Amino acid sequence: MAVLLMLASFAGIATGGAATPQKDRAEEPPQVVQTANGVTEVGLLDGAEYRIDVPMDWNGSLVVWYHGYAEHGTTFHIGEHAPADLENFLERRYAVVQSAYSEGGWAVQQAYPETEALRHYFDHKYGHPKETYVAGGSMGGALVMITLELNPKPYVGGLDLCGAVGPTFVSFDRRFALRAAFDHYFPGVMGPLVPVPAEYDDTLAVREHVGAALKANPANAALMRELMGLHTDQQVARDIAYFTFVIADMQRRSGGNPFDNRNWIYSGANASSSAADEELNAGVKRYAANPKAREYLVHHYTPNGRLGRPMLAVHTVFDPYIPPGLLTLYSEMVEAAGESDHLVQQYVPRDGHCAITPEEIGHAFDELVAWTHGGAHPPPGLLR
Repeated sequence: MAVLLMLASFAGIATGGAATPQKDRAEEPPQVVQTANGVTEVGLLDGAEYRIDVPMDWNGSLVVWYHGYAEHGTTFHIGEHAPADLENFLERRYAVVQSAYSEGGWAVQQAYPETEALRHYFDHKYGHPKETYVAGGSMGGALVMITLELNPKPYVGGLDLCGAVGPTFVSFDRRFALRAAFDHYFPGVMGPLVPVPAEYDDTLAVREHVGAALKANPANAALMRELMGLHTDQQVARDIAYFTFVIADMQRRSGGNPFDNRNWIYSGANASSSAADEELNAGVKRYAANPKAREYLVHHYTPNGRLGRPMLAVHTVFDPYIPPGLLTLYSEMVEAAGESDHLVQQYVPRDGHCAITPEEIGHAFDELVAWTHGGAHPPPGLLR
């Protein structure tokens, strides 16, 4: 029953002030181009743009791809080549389908059912695949997790790349708490937090404005770097601007403020002394969440750890957006659910969000395929 209720929610029935779709136009016949490399189709399905690529020597199997968080949405153009990350699958003779989703931002509520509808469309038009894999990066990695928890039956396995796996509220609460800390150290620089002004956008000008404030107060800038676990002021500026956009996005979607930092204990501002943490906890502004908005955030999405199929997760060792330490919680949830055999986590020795090369993605996918075909589990740790 719980799964049925969750599926209904992801079909758009959930309450809580879902965001207004960005795309609202009549569906037209899809554009289809055939070349020596295969067939590409671009169209509109249930209000969401989509792209299908079928290689000329198609092996009969399919990769369902979820793209990551797009602040202002994604579009497809028939004349564009598939991104390098997806070329890995096409070179291995897999067809690939991907939805742009009908909304930008944290669109998991839209992305899951719209991608599922696209998978059915592909089955009807091109034939039922021999095997289907699900893959995605960043927010798309979270959608791989969601898919394998809610609807594993159509799939044989999943590839999560730099994914925001685990409970959404854990990652987003951290972003909100850090933005509140920034306001404590740099009052007035970013404007209101609850609510974030409707016109706010994550622009280069905003990032430069934050960067200038950090440069003007190097002592507090150092505290923010340590608190956020970042290396440079430029990373702090980028994250504060981006986190504010995400906070505004979720406030809009949930119909209120879903974030609560009243029980958040700040730590780590200065590794050599607790005085800075004591000062921050005493002075930072505390916010209470709206209960209905909080319910929306928790619902979209809190995993149960019951992976129905093998999932290989690959992350960088340093990610300024999604710290690898957050992934440990999901691993523990999977273990508690008795599904440890379905999860392997690997890393690449590199800094950056989703800084995984196309060659590494291809290698990880080969490991996943071998695993699902009865081979040994991919070795956890370094992607070799």
